[in-house]
Amino acid sequence: MNPQSKDHDLPPVRNTIQLPTQPLNSEEWDKLKADFKGKTRFESWISSQMAHYHSPVDVAKSLLAWVAAKNNGIVDYDLLVRYLHLCVVHKQTSEVIDVYEIMKARYKILDSGGYTLLIRGLIQSDRWREAFLLLEDLKKVMTPSKKNYNDCIQGALLHQDVNTAWNLYQELLGHDIIPMLETLKAFFDFGKDMKDDNYSNKLLDILLYLRNNQLYPGESFAHSIKTWFESVPGKQWKGQFTTIQKSGQCSGCGKTIESIQLSPEDYEFLKGRIMRDVIDGGDQYKKTTPQELKRFENFVKSCPPFDIVIDGLNVAKMFPKARESQLLLNVVSQLAKQNLRLLVLGRKHMLRKSSQWRMDEMEEVQKQARCFFADNISKDDPFLLYATLHSGNHCKFITNDLMRDHKACLPDAKTQRLFFKWQQGHQLAIINGFPGSKLTFQHILSYDTVVQTTGDSWHIPYDEDLVERYSYEVPTKWLCLHQKT
Repeated sequence: MNPQSKDHDLPPVRNTIQLPTQPLNSEEWDKLKADFKGKTRFESWISSQMAHYHSPVDVAKSLLAWVAAKNNGIVDYDLLVRYLHLCVVHKQTSEVIDVYEIMKARYKILDSGGYTLLIRGLIQSDRWREAFLLLEDLKKVMTPSKKNYNDCIQGALLHQDVNTAWNLYQELLGHDIIPMLETLKAFFDFGKDMKDDNYSNKLLDILLYLRNNQLYPGESFAHSIKTWFESVPGKQWKGQFTTIQKSGQCSGCGKTIESIQLSPEDYEFLKGRIMRDVIDGGDQYKKTTPQELKRFENFVKSCPPFDIVIDGLNVAKMFPKARESQLLLNVVSQLAKQNLRLLVLGRKHMLRKSSQWRMDEMEEVQKQARCFFADNISKDDPFLLYATLHSGNHCKFITNDLMRDHKACLPDAKTQRLFFKWQQGHQLAIINGFPGSKLTFQHILSYDTVVQTTGDSWHIPYDEDLVERYSYEVPTKWLCLHQKT
């Protein structure tokens, strides 16, 4: 929420003066300025510090009064925005409205930080509808952020304006912005005890949105979902927090969770899409040449199907303290002992002698696995996807790459969802493969960790805390909901 400003992250000042805790009069501000030893403008520095440390609003107001008295009643934009920030933090809505009136009179257009603060401040006040006008102004210069939409949606629900809230939610999705989870939670909290089939259906659509986008609610959101289901009059839902057994059975209700394996039809559909959108139509030609891709396709077609495709460079760099060729050889050797058909994808520079790449180790890799070394400018992912998909549904691949770019190339939610599912079921991530130690992989689950329903039951995986996760890391906690019959 801190306003963007050139002065905002100011360097620490020697002989730092104490921030006042009480409002100061003009003489006291003059003295404080005289004691200031910093190189920046005193007014900018002190207002920035006050915004950062959430000083009391009346103290900041006395600073503004002092600045205004010295400048014919004018306070510059940055100081106003920092004061507005404090008013919003301390929920001083009448002060927010005062600053809003000043800004409206003085500026035709604001920066995004100013709009964001005004929207957040006004939405809590009795002039909340004006926040929607500011959102319209913001749209003229940029697409509002998910935070802007969140503030407006929460404000609309706070003031019982349900239609506006849903309209803004649809608009947000129309911009391909993934909403904040707290926005979605607000709809569930608002719907508690409500008997309205139309509203209920929209909430179920939100759960399907979570499913299609592989989103996991946090713990408090999961509680809101449970509370809403149990509160719907006459529906008899009962929820419990539980786990899923290795077999894929829900420990709560005994139902079997969807398998992680794609059906043959889904596999063929996904394979076709990836070949077309990522490999033939994607941006990989910027990193490789059509000739090299052709050379690779011919190479793959001349080989029997592989069991495991290895991103050689990615694997070699997994443990920075180890020599890269030694690490790659360690992984290949351990897998080769299991009589698996291996393909190692690499770059030509891996075959040149260097401190990281020993020739004897690379020769040993080539004895135990088929290898394809691309030009040094190439990007490995398209090759990795092509070889794995071409080998069939049994083939796994090894890389710690998240593949986000490729998922983004896919044209629709269904294909993205299948890609994610395929990735979770086929990506082997190395947890430990340090030279001399036994190779351990992240366990691939037999079931799919997405929101799912059978009509009279819902199973919703959730996070205890919100984390930035790898694609092969999934929540272990589940909310199980079923209708009592």
